[in-house]
Amino acid sequence: MKILVVDDEEDVKSLFEQKFRREIRAGQFEFSFAFSGEEALAFLAQHPSEVVMILSDINMPGMSGIELLRSIRREHPSAPPQVMMITAYGDSANHDQAMELGADDFLTKPVNFIELKEKLLNTI
Repeated sequence: MKILVVDDEEDVKSLFEQKFRREIRAGQFEFSFAFSGEEALAFLAQHPSEVVMILSDINMPGMSGIELLRSIRREHPSAPPQVMMITAYGDSANHDQAMELGADDFLTKPVNFIELKEKLLNTI
């Protein structure tokens, strides 16, 4: 499964690679990383229909995760990737807005990687 992780904190790359090293080695997951909403849209334009799951932070400078989600749902209505929103703020306003815009799931930081791994394995 090809997963695009979108987060403005660049240390998230090494964290995901560490937490999912077994699954990456086994070929279950292939991670790509974008460090802004704009970079994520450019990646999706260059790799149409490859990405199955997007894990996006909500609070990022420039384009927020909510704006990214809105754009993804508008640009990929026929076969959209699943989108899981991740935020440090578990407030109901962010949650409700993300779900209304078509998010498939919502997680809060710090990410529970055991829970995330189970969710990802269940989507394969």
